[in-house]
Amino acid sequence: MEEMIELCATCLFGLEKFVGEEIDALGYERVETQDGRVTFRGPLSAIARANLWLRFAERVFIKMGSFTATSFEELFQGTKNLPWERWIGPDDAFPVKGHSVRSALKSIPDMQSIVKKAVVSRLGEEYGISWFREEAARVQIEFFVLNDRATLLIDTSGDALYKRGYRKQTGPAPIRETLAAALCRIARPREDVLFWDPFCGSGTIPIEACLMMDNVAPGSFRSFLAEDFLDLPESIWKEAREEARDLMKKSAFEAFATDIDPAMVDMARANAASAGVEEHIRFFPKNALGIETHGRRGTVVCNPPYGERMETLDKARELYSAMGGHWKNLDRWQIYVICADDQFQRYFNRRADNVRKLYNGMLKCFYYQFYKAPGQREVSHRSHEGNRPFRKK
Repeated sequence: MEEMIELCATCLFGLEKFVGEEIDALGYERVETQDGRVTFRGPLSAIARANLWLRFAERVFIKMGSFTATSFEELFQGTKNLPWERWIGPDDAFPVKGHSVRSALKSIPDMQSIVKKAVVSRLGEEYGISWFREEAARVQIEFFVLNDRATLLIDTSGDALYKRGYRKQTGPAPIRETLAAALCRIARPREDVLFWDPFCGSGTIPIEACLMMDNVAPGSFRSFLAEDFLDLPESIWKEAREEARDLMKKSAFEAFATDIDPAMVDMARANAASAGVEEHIRFFPKNALGIETHGRRGTVVCNPPYGERMETLDKARELYSAMGGHWKNLDRWQIYVICADDQFQRYFNRRADNVRKLYNGMLKCFYYQFYKAPGQREVSHRSHEGNRPFRKK
C-alpha cells in the first residue's frame, strides 16, 4: 500500500474553498480547512502534482506535526520528536522562519532559535555529527503557532506559487496571479463569451483566464524547492510534468486585453507570449470608458486603479463614477470589478448582485459582481456564507 503523507496548502484569505475543490479534483483527501490553509493527505507524488496544479494556493508544505507549546521547553521537545532526518540530509541547509498568533510564545527570533536547536539536536543524534556545513540543498522549515498550538512545516514550493514564471514585466501594484485566477474562476469564463479586461496592465487577468480554459497547469513554467529533496525521487516530477502536458488542450476562448497606456499593452502582449496564450488574446490600446459590445455577449473582469496607482481616493472615485456612466450601455454584459473601496457601488451608481471579500496580499478588497441587466435585477440577499445571493419570493 502506498505511503500517505500530510500536506498543507496555504492561500490568500477567501480562497480556501477553491483550493479545497482543486485538492478534491486531484484525488486527495481533505483533512482540515482553516483561514488561509487547507490540510490534506496524499502519496509522495502529491507534492509534485499539488505544486504544479494548485491554481489558487500560495505554497505547498509537508506537515511534520502539531503539538501544544506554551513554553520554550515544550516547543523544543515537540520539535525534536519529529522525523526531520527523512527530509534533511547531513549537508543540507535548513533555515527556520515562522509566526505566532494569540499564543503565550510571542518572540519570533527566540522561537526560531529554539526550533533550529531542536532540529540540530535531532539530526546530530541521527547522523552522529555535532556540526552541520549546510552547503547542500535548502530545506525551509516554518512554524506556525496559533492559540498555543504549534505546527511545524517544510516548504516544498520555494518561491510562492503565484510567481508562475511567465510574467517577465509588471506595472505598478500588480495583482497576484493566484488572486487573478480566482477572479476568473468566479466570473466563469466560457468559449462563446468574449472576456475583456479594460485595465489589463501586465495582462495577468486575461492570461490566467486563458491558462484555465486551456487546462494549463499553472506551475508548468517554473521549478520547485522540493525537486532537490532527499526523499523525493526525480520520477515523480517527471511523471507529473508529463501528465500536465497530456492534459493541456486548445480551447476556442477569446479575450481582449486593453489599456489606455500603449506601453502596458505591449507588456501584456509579451507576458502572454511567455505563457503561450497570445493566440487567444487581442491586445490594443483603448480607454476603458470606450468599450462597446458590438452586439456580442461578453464579460468584463478588471482591477481598476486604486491605492498607489491613483494619486487620491477622490480621483479613483471619479473614475468609478465615469465607469458606471459609460458601462451601463453594455446591455446584459456581466461585469466583475475588484476594488479596495467599500464605497465603490455608490460611485459606480449600481448595486452589485454579489460582493465577495478577498485579499490582495494583506490589502482587503471587494469583488463586485454585476451579472443581471440594470433595471431588470431581482432583489438579492446574502446567504449565510455571504457569497451567494438567493431570490426573494
